[in-house]
Amino acid sequence: MLTLPKDLVAASATPFILSILEKGDSYGYAIMQEIRKLSDGRIEWAEGMLYPILHRLDKKGLIESYWGKAETGRRRKYYRLKKKGLLELNEQRQNWKDLFGILEKLEKEYV
Repeated sequence: MLTLPKDLVAASATPFILSILEKGDSYGYAIMQEIRKLSDGRIEWAEGMLYPILHRLDKKGLIESYWGKAETGRRRKYYRLKKKGLLELNEQRQNWKDLFGILEKLEKEYV
């Protein structure tokens, strides 16, 4: 199985994270596992990639973080989607749909 190119994975990180948080609050490790599962193992994020993106999204006001307790009783940092984040997600989804539509047109035209 081929892994996806790093630049494509990086470009899609924000809509992936926002989409996961649209389903409900989550924490870093769970987000990484969800991406791995949904991509059939083709995308494996390291903490060093995910957490800077989460911090950037938090600073932009798209998500917010809070401390909660895990089932084990340990403190864990959770993230939730804000209204501004949902608006951003909808815009990014449309952008990706537009790009995919262009690729389909190019394929029909030139292949």
